[in-house]
Amino acid sequence: MNDRFDRAPGAGRARIQHSVPGLSGEGDGDAKVFNQREPLRQPRTSPPLVENHTSPSNEAVHGDILRQSKTQQTSYNNTPATKEQHLEAKVKTSTLSANAAEFIPSVYTQQQYEEPWYDEGQYYPEQTLSDMVEEFLGHLSSSPGSFDSDIEHIAGTLNSWVTTEELLQELVELIYTQSTAIPNFSYTGTRLCNYLSHHLAFSPPSGNFRQLLLKRCRIEYEQRNVAVRGDEATQKRFHSYVLFLGELYLNLEVKSAKKPPSRAEILLSGLRDLLDALFTNPVDGNIICAVRLLKLTGSVLEDTWKKSGKSDMDQLVHRIQNIILDANCSRDVKQMLMKLVELRSSNWGRVLPSAAISNATPDNDPNYFMNEPTFYTADGTPFTAADPEYSEKYQEILDREDLSYPELFDENGEDSPYEDDDEMGPEIEEAFEKFCLESEMKRQQ
Repeated sequence: MNDRFDRAPGAGRARIQHSVPGLSGEGDGDAKVFNQREPLRQPRTSPPLVENHTSPSNEAVHGDILRQSKTQQTSYNNTPATKEQHLEAKVKTSTLSANAAEFIPSVYTQQQYEEPWYDEGQYYPEQTLSDMVEEFLGHLSSSPGSFDSDIEHIAGTLNSWVTTEELLQELVELIYTQSTAIPNFSYTGTRLCNYLSHHLAFSPPSGNFRQLLLKRCRIEYEQRNVAVRGDEATQKRFHSYVLFLGELYLNLEVKSAKKPPSRAEILLSGLRDLLDALFTNPVDGNIICAVRLLKLTGSVLEDTWKKSGKSDMDQLVHRIQNIILDANCSRDVKQMLMKLVELRSSNWGRVLPSAAISNATPDNDPNYFMNEPTFYTADGTPFTAADPEYSEKYQEILDREDLSYPELFDENGEDSPYEDDDEMGPEIEEAFEKFCLESEMKRQQ
């Protein structure tokens, strides 16, 4: 039974008896045997003990103590004072020198650095006329609303630059190229041309700004018959030129000492020839360009021709009608031509001067019904005041509203006496009078 319990923790170990006399119940011999004990392990913070034990357990304990002592010694050496002493010792014993030659690795390839060359303090290239004009045109293209406020400054700057015939020719070419390359800039470009034609001071014997501009436009004008039959890029460039010339005719003023400002007559005949050239090859691109040109300048062209007793607009309209019937253009383009003829029949959408607002009628004002409201019948059919059956349809709407709200009207069509909701009943009136009396009594108190 006792042998089985020897496996428990602590079983079989010798009980250590105190060596104090009187406490042990056995003899002195037995006391010497029990007084032998193993040495205690030293605390971790104490210095190592030097012992001559050769057992493996003692060697492991001794190794742990040595490692801990080395860690403590390292932490002691890492104090600031110790670091400074260590660095001073390294500096005194160092063989490095500030005057030593530069060290270059063997694989390093040195790049040659060239000093920038400046000509007598010129750090930036001088601005040219082309750069300045492109800057002005870019500003006007992005901010066309600033034209009136900036044009005087632009003209003054160009006057200080354009002093030779070559520079004037370059200026004309730059403005023409920008105005035809960007369709949305053609209007602003022609306004700029008109202003410079009157305020650019330099005028060589070969011609002033306006004359050189017209000469440049004539180059494209002479190639019209070839351009309308060219490839897509050529036709697109020619169409931009045609629209630019239309804007130029509307905005370029020719001033004289004896007559008021007028438009350039040479541009009037040029536009007539360009329209004929576009209609000779009635493809979609050419027809669309002609429609846009007539929408832009049709009213002015017709007025000018009528003053001269010419019927050029009637001839153009007759030619358009023939194209609608015979040409092989697309359906959408034919629809555009029909809308153009309709626009011309309504005097290009203009209101006659004699037809004031108070005297306007559907006969003399094509926009008479423009701002009229739109109504809908019971089946959802829209109609306006321009509809011949407007009165009947509008009366149907009124009758339908009367049937929807019969309690608002009596049998004679007059307002119903029950529609006034402001009247108080007897109970409400009595309560209101009581409330007023109580309020008056409270104020008197």
